[in-house]
Amino acid sequence: MVSILLLGLAGLLLGGALSLRQQSTSKVPFVITLLLAAVAAAGGLLWL
Repeated sequence: MVSILLLGLAGLLLGGALSLRQQSTSKVPFVITLLLAAVAAAGGLLWL
């Protein structure tokens, strides 16, 4: 159950990061959101 939530959160964060990139914001929010997505995905995979 927790792994599904973490992988879902990773997907939402990845979509947010891509949206930030399309809006041509600065790189800092994009990188932070991308790193949070990676951490959530890693946590979801390790929880399996």
